[in-house]
Amino acid sequence: MWTLFEPVHAVTYFHPRARAAYEAVGLRGYWRGYFAGRAAPLGPVDAAPVVAVFFTFAPSMVSRALPAVWQLATPQEALRARLTGAVQALAELLYELPERHLAEAAELLEAAAGSLDTAGRMLGAANAALPGGEYPLARLWQAATTLREARGDGHIAALVAAGLDPVEALAWRVAVDQPPQNLLGRGWSEEQWQAARGRLAARGWLDADGRPTAVGRAGFQAIEEATDQAAARPWLALGPDRTARLRELLDPLARSCYRILPDNNPIGLPAPQP
Repeated sequence: MWTLFEPVHAVTYFHPRARAAYEAVGLRGYWRGYFAGRAAPLGPVDAAPVVAVFFTFAPSMVSRALPAVWQLATPQEALRARLTGAVQALAELLYELPERHLAEAAELLEAAAGSLDTAGRMLGAANAALPGGEYPLARLWQAATTLREARGDGHIAALVAAGLDPVEALAWRVAVDQPPQNLLGRGWSEEQWQAARGRLAARGWLDADGRPTAVGRAGFQAIEEATDQAAARPWLALGPDRTARLRELLDPLARSCYRILPDNNPIGLPAPQP
């Protein structure tokens, strides 16, 4: 299900209309819009809680953005900008789909998001507390975002439980399947990257050449399975029939939205399958 609703959320990072909406409220430059828009549900926070809940960004990078961005745009302005940009992006990408298709998808996705247990999930809880959108595309994007951030909270919990720190998690993904340029721009120094690779090798996850080992693959697969298990409740609550119907409805949306993602996207989102 993540592979179907994540592309709907991801337009906020990759579509030019989303960036233009941030710039219109004074958030010029990609990272200002990113940090302000994604952190805005938490209110006018300082860097520390965002370092915790975003996880993979170096504290120094987060501190350059927060709390300074709130002098450019309030959290309320950032929230309006991110929803406006996302809806405009979706309208451009999904214009061929009938309104009833989008409305039914929004209704089912909202039902799934509404069944979340947000205890221990800071970003999921903050997004779930936002008012629902008035129109199907806004409702669809907000529900996808709530589910996405709640799933991310669970993934971070699984990483922490497995003893992986942020830069180790990034170094692992680079060793497995991510081009280095996708993840190097998160504020960590070359010395920190090298130290992380060394720690992964010491725990047996990387071999002497920096390649993933069977032990490492099994260890990270356990993290992925824990993430999926923690994210299962909305789909159990929705039930198999309505979940199957939602899969059917989301499929053309995911395919259209995926087209704007860069090759080897940094989210690690796989291409929709036939």
